[in-house]
Amino acid sequence: MKKTFAEKSNHLVFLGTTALIVTAVFFLNSCNKKSDEPVTNSKKDLETVVSRPAKVISTKPDVPDDPNKRYIYLTFDDGPNKGTENLLKIINKYQIPITSFIVGKHAYDSKTQAKNLKELEKQELVELANHSYSHAENRYSEFYKNPEKVIHDFDRAKDSLKFKNKYARTPGRNIWRTSNINNTDIKTSKIAADKLQRAGYVLVGWDLEWKPDSTMKLKGSHKDMTKRIDSIFFNDLEKTSRHLVFLTHDQYLQDDDSVRELDLFISGLQNSNRFEFRKISDYPKINDILK
Repeated sequence: MKKTFAEKSNHLVFLGTTALIVTAVFFLNSCNKKSDEPVTNSKKDLETVVSRPAKVISTKPDVPDDPNKRYIYLTFDDGPNKGTENLLKIINKYQIPITSFIVGKHAYDSKTQAKNLKELEKQELVELANHSYSHAENRYSEFYKNPEKVIHDFDRAKDSLKFKNKYARTPGRNIWRTSNINNTDIKTSKIAADKLQRAGYVLVGWDLEWKPDSTMKLKGSHKDMTKRIDSIFFNDLEKTSRHLVFLTHDQYLQDDDSVRELDLFISGLQNSNRFEFRKISDYPKINDILK
């Protein structure tokens, strides 16, 4: 049977289950885990994770990471959109920080979307970031063929919505450009991504996405996503160890079942006492490139 992340400690609480006792044998030096360096293909070293009260509000950047915690960055794309109101209800219910990657034109598509943007802006728990102005009109290949147009599109969103930071996510692409992470999922987008970085943008991708089914509802259950998080942490598949960027979209939160699944997902992570939620601005070394 394949091990999960929860089996890496002697006293680790599984999400929604009773505690398991696991005997771990390890060399003295194997306890030293990398923190901010880019991920390699090696397995994680064994660590002891103890139960502590969960911190659910983003910590200050100058507070050292707790080696017994795993950090999750909840990010939501394409807002303001249908489902944004449901998202706001959930984050207020659990008082957790998120980062919302906003599409500029969505703020002007309808009065409801404009109102939802105002609600997002008022929330201290919500950090707003740039997801382009046009979302490439959903014609991604054509969009990235013209790097200057890409920069103009992001600048238009930044100027029209008055973003207070230069964190950005590329539409239709999982691209990273930070001080220590350089990753492009589809190589034909590389030139545009490089030029966005030179224009001062910090590009943030993701480690795990909760995708929709054919009806635009969240696909799978909260238990499935929890298992995937355990697996990513156990196998050291995060871009930065112990820090996982999670993605889903506002528009997948229109139906009751999807809202319930996201609610249960967040509740389970929070109640496990193993995780801390943070905004993207607290991601390791995310601000180094801006100094």
